[in-house]
Amino acid sequence: MWLYLAAVLAGLYLLRRWHRERQMEPGLSEKYVLITGCDSGFGNLLARQLDARGLRVLAACLTDTGAAQLRAATSSRLQTVLLDVTSSQSIAAAAAWVQERVGDQGLWGLVNNAGTTIPSAPNEWLTKDDFVKVLDVNLVGLIEVTLSLLPLVRRAQGRVVNVSSVMGRSSFFGGGYCISKYGVEAHSALLHTHSFGVQVPIIKPGGFWTGMIDPTTVVKDFRYLWEQLPVEIQANYSHHYLETCEYVSLWPQQSLVAPAPSACRAGVTPSAHPVAKSSVLLHCLSSSHPSHVAGVAAHTLLARFPRSYDAAGWDARLALLPLSY
Repeated sequence: MWLYLAAVLAGLYLLRRWHRERQMEPGLSEKYVLITGCDSGFGNLLARQLDARGLRVLAACLTDTGAAQLRAATSSRLQTVLLDVTSSQSIAAAAAWVQERVGDQGLWGLVNNAGTTIPSAPNEWLTKDDFVKVLDVNLVGLIEVTLSLLPLVRRAQGRVVNVSSVMGRSSFFGGGYCISKYGVEAHSALLHTHSFGVQVPIIKPGGFWTGMIDPTTVVKDFRYLWEQLPVEIQANYSHHYLETCEYVSLWPQQSLVAPAPSACRAGVTPSAHPVAKSSVLLHCLSSSHPSHVAGVAAHTLLARFPRSYDAAGWDARLALLPLSY
């Protein structure tokens, strides 16, 4: 009896949530959305998706090349602006540019997507500047962009969507990346508490194939950092710690094509060092469909009742986030 009742209540709850999440905000074609980090990756895919759905997309890119390529692939509605989130002058200029476009209507959505992982290594390999390089992009830059545009978002009674990570709950590697994502979580919670009329949902992607986890890039950066270490620190590690696996040489740099199973097996042979093993396994187990993250971000922006926290990727939903509690 009680089991039956619990099943019925759970079914009603899921049905109600499904119904709520299907409801979209009205007047989407009139809403402005600014997305940072649109040169490539999640930001680029999200800009294209929202443009295809008729929104007025303001895409912030780091380079002229990235901006030109995005404009060429989208409609005339989409506008681009150059933005370096580590530069206060660039942020101020971009905020003024956005103000000119949105006017009294305000900014419906701000998606803080710009991010970096490099350099990433055991913490004792890194310097203060190595940590600052990542934190300036992923956390400090995100905060400054948000504060600069918050009045425009509040005017539209809109929302700030922060792209965090499952690494904001569980730290699997050293460097500034995981630290920055923990900071994004804390900043978002405080912003949600104190910014009346503004929703601050968070997206937590799992592993997806982007340039940030390309094994070739990761191992190359590790090798560079290793060569800068004092001898006494190197002595604490295996002599063969940085021997790369065959997998790295098999994978074309910046490739987004799924590796063959034989390539994955080659990448985790017993002779491979731990850094190469973890890098290859992360890439092999990650999803080859980063558009899933863009889809979650689009729903978070457009739904009348967005989730406060939403995971992207089955690894995040079923393993990494549950294990972090």
